[in-house]
Amino acid sequence: MTIYFYKVWQPYGCFSNFSFHGIHVQGVYWPTVEHYYQAQKFVGSTDAVIIPFIHAAPTPEEAAALGRCSTRQLRRDWDLVKTQVMREAVLKKFLTHADIQEVLLRTGDEILVENSPTDYFWGCGANKTGQNHLGKILISVREEIRKLLSLRVIHE
Repeated sequence: MTIYFYKVWQPYGCFSNFSFHGIHVQGVYWPTVEHYYQAQKFVGSTDAVIIPFIHAAPTPEEAAALGRCSTRQLRRDWDLVKTQVMREAVLKKFLTHADIQEVLLRTGDEILVENSPTDYFWGCGANKTGQNHLGKILISVREEIRKLLSLRVIHE
């Protein structure tokens, strides 16, 4: 069985980067993974001044809109690091929040797919041919958390 997720109010909505499960990264609290991810696009760039505005955005939708503005200069290495930035934030989210960690672990070995009709990189796109990188990250994070939990049991 494949588990599809997309909107925060739908089943498995906690898998969305728009879910309000905040993370602390390098001493800074981010209200959602989406806020953090969008801000990271500009670290060290000439448009880094946008980062505090993304951080302060009242909703993840607004943070995403600020981060997706095509007139701003992204950091030079963004295409090289964006998947790793996302993975680190998603791992932090599921290590921080035990309730959604349990939801993730209960998915067993099911394939997880971000059912975005428009995103063919992070999701599956309208015709299900997208790369589903967010789903793949969640599967990888699920496996890493399992390993961490099994090590904890061994060492207790």
